[in-house]
Amino acid sequence: MSQLPSIRLKKNEERRLRGGHAWIFSNEVDISATPLKTFGAGDLAIVESSRGQALGIAYVNPASLICARLLTRDVHAEIGQAFFERRLTRALQLRERVYSKPFYRLAYGESDGMPGAVVDRFGDMFVVQTNTAGMEKLRQPLTAALDALFGPSAVVIRNTSSLRALEGLDTYTNVAKGALEKPVEIEENGARFLVDAVAGQKTGWFFDHRESRAALAKLASGRRVLDLFSYTGAWGVQAALAGAESVDCVDGSEAALALAAENGRLNRVAEKMRFVKDDVFEFLRRAREERLRYDVIVLDPPALIKRKKDAGQGVEAYRRLNQGAMQVLAPGGILVSASCSFHLQRETLHDLLRATARSLDRHLVFFGRGGQGADHPVHPAIPETDYLKTFFCHVGESL
Repeated sequence: MSQLPSIRLKKNEERRLRGGHAWIFSNEVDISATPLKTFGAGDLAIVESSRGQALGIAYVNPASLICARLLTRDVHAEIGQAFFERRLTRALQLRERVYSKPFYRLAYGESDGMPGAVVDRFGDMFVVQTNTAGMEKLRQPLTAALDALFGPSAVVIRNTSSLRALEGLDTYTNVAKGALEKPVEIEENGARFLVDAVAGQKTGWFFDHRESRAALAKLASGRRVLDLFSYTGAWGVQAALAGAESVDCVDGSEAALALAAENGRLNRVAEKMRFVKDDVFEFLRRAREERLRYDVIVLDPPALIKRKKDAGQGVEAYRRLNQGAMQVLAPGGILVSASCSFHLQRETLHDLLRATARSLDRHLVFFGRGGQGADHPVHPAIPETDYLKTFFCHVGESL
């Protein structure tokens, strides 16, 4: 790798890298010494400090605000199949220590030393996302490493993330190995689920809420449960399996609800479940007018703030959703309020819930907090890897 070209940083701009972060922004590069325009999207380069000290190997995208992402601090490393085999093996060690069955996020971007890459494991089937130009260029050695380590029956490339547009990449889905004629079955917290890795959202499943879903299930016995933005029923089915009196799943996707219903049947709880195709805001409005009441409400929307500049509008959407949920929550009920938007800080959601409860003259307390599972490990130097926040709220009449 010694023949790689270099990108040189401006004075003192290497501090974040030395602290453990993996990103380099375009305004941190000394373009007079090393012009970014000489690089193609996804090219590898040696990153140098302003004094010329080699800091590691990164891939470069001159068209992106994050113009480089560090792959390794070993400037002599070869970035190929063997590199990814080592990275995946290390990631696997953590997952196998935590999970007894092979259903988890195997690779979580920067936290696992593979910036821009996501790999979800569904038994012997794997779903891969390469969300940056650099990782797109390295997709072949990444999938070859998966093949060498696991011999998968199928590998699906789900490159549909909106992040790819920021890198100048198109979106697409293809089955790179094997064939998928029907959804694959997984197990989570003792429940069984069918996952559509080809046509479902993102990789087809959201492993990140696994621990929070288990905690919610313990609170559901004998209760009327409302699962908002239910997708394929991960929260609702587990609540029903744990003994909920009834579960209403609400989502805007007919295909997702059809799979949720199938998951209800798979777990033999379909008779206590109802599946409602509707806009969640409209459902909550009608539920309030009809004076419906639920004992437990799960509010787990998709990311409503995708960019920092959308924070104001997004916070208002979260406020309206939580207000609507509290208005149909029975006195003494439980609200599980979550956000996967990185740009909605944990403290902001905390204060939003407090303020919303006061505006409705309700007494709200937090009795639990949740976040992403162990297969989404948080890198202590990269706050962007810590995105999921969940509050378990007990809401009653005003004191």
